[in-house]
Amino acid sequence: MRWITRPGWPGNLLAVAAGGLTTLALAPFDIWPLAMVAIALFYLGLRDVSPRQALVRGWCFGFGLFGAGTSWIYVSINTYGGASALLAGLLMLLFIALIALFFALPAWLWARWLRRSERPLADALAFAALWVLQETFRGWFLTGFPWLYSGYSQLDGPLAGLAPVGGVWLVSFALALSVALLCNLPRLRNQPSLLAAAVVLLLGPWAAGLALKDHAWTSPSGNPLTVAALQGNVEQMLKWDPAHLNAQLALYRDMTFRSQPVDLIVWPETAVPVLKEMAEGYLSMMGNFAGERRSALITGVPVRELSGRGEYRYYNAITVTGEGDGTYFKQKLVPFGEYVPLQDLLRGLIEFFNLPMSDFARGPNDQALLQAKGYQIAPYICYEVVYPEFAASLAARSDLLLTVSNDTWFGTSIGPLQHLQMAQMRALEAGRWMIRATNNGVTALIDPYGRITRQIPQFERGVLYGEVVPMHHLTPYLRWRSWPLGIVCAVLLGWAFITRRKAA
Repeated sequence: MRWITRPGWPGNLLAVAAGGLTTLALAPFDIWPLAMVAIALFYLGLRDVSPRQALVRGWCFGFGLFGAGTSWIYVSINTYGGASALLAGLLMLLFIALIALFFALPAWLWARWLRRSERPLADALAFAALWVLQETFRGWFLTGFPWLYSGYSQLDGPLAGLAPVGGVWLVSFALALSVALLCNLPRLRNQPSLLAAAVVLLLGPWAAGLALKDHAWTSPSGNPLTVAALQGNVEQMLKWDPAHLNAQLALYRDMTFRSQPVDLIVWPETAVPVLKEMAEGYLSMMGNFAGERRSALITGVPVRELSGRGEYRYYNAITVTGEGDGTYFKQKLVPFGEYVPLQDLLRGLIEFFNLPMSDFARGPNDQALLQAKGYQIAPYICYEVVYPEFAASLAARSDLLLTVSNDTWFGTSIGPLQHLQMAQMRALEAGRWMIRATNNGVTALIDPYGRITRQIPQFERGVLYGEVVPMHHLTPYLRWRSWPLGIVCAVLLGWAFITRRKAA
């Protein structure tokens, strides 16, 4: 134990390994107990070090976490961004080194202002609150990077029942609290009352998670709707090539014409890889076909609009035709993929900074939901589904959830499967069915408990048939969002800070 907690590079290297271990707790590996092992090593590693040493150790943990968990970024930069293997590796290392700071700062705060080694129970509670703070902060700061939250490891674990109550962050809080309490139980052996309180706090979340695991927070608001979700499996190198435009339009047209009659036909993100105004005839034809079948056709398509200043703005969008209505503009954009930060400096340096369709504008935040077959559908385009609070704000007004994506950018890496897991968590949090249509997988139907009912494997062309059920009523998380948990964490951190100052 001393080897883990003492200052020095052995502990720092262990922190790197602990961060990397978290990846095995998430999709596609799903060995959820490893999330607890990783958090435990991080917590113990901060026990006896100075604030400066904690800063380094926290950075090491973050470097291991993002180095292993976001390795798919290399594929995007190298394979599809046109960067050499060396340059792609250097850019990825730079990204990981910067984003690892999300763990460095909380580690420093913990060692400098919050750690209460002489009060193990208070120490555990404050650590859990700080753990949630770092997850929420990195989901917000500079548009956010809400990836690799520890709570996702529990999608099929005992704590999954807490997600509809307080979202993925409540699950993360329960995990961090459980780990810190387990680490501190030996230090409470001579304090029976505190030991009993610790045991109650330890077992309570797990008992609640198991009891609520299959609880139905929502109920059907209508009859089941039949769905046909198309997976075209178009190669990324061809997707934006004008020479292959007609072939792609013909592909989705013919797949739709040959499909079974259903209520909802769903195409992936930018399945129509040309501006909507230039594809009006094509979309009108497909809308007429859908209308004749009494179907709604939902597809991704880029949209151009003239702003008040006389300039064109481009949006990554979803539109509905046939027995439905509405167009939604994406609000959460992917840096470098859909917009380039500091583009005046970066554009033209390498091909990666000049990717096709990397000049999108952010859609307004007061948009109406999509409507299809008389129901409200909450739309999420690709990256948007990984934002818990944003997703909840749309889901609370909806009967169904829909996410369309193009994960072809990430090749055969683990990125698309992590993305799918986060979509499953959004369905569980909202207590609603989700339709997920992607270019090359995984296209899936997800039930209100976050379980995949039907799917098409990656890298296959096909049509996914199934049923989804419109749902109404709100889960506690959709009703209250993260405010209750946020208040609890703020109180715990404030208490730890004040008592630490008084003890100093």
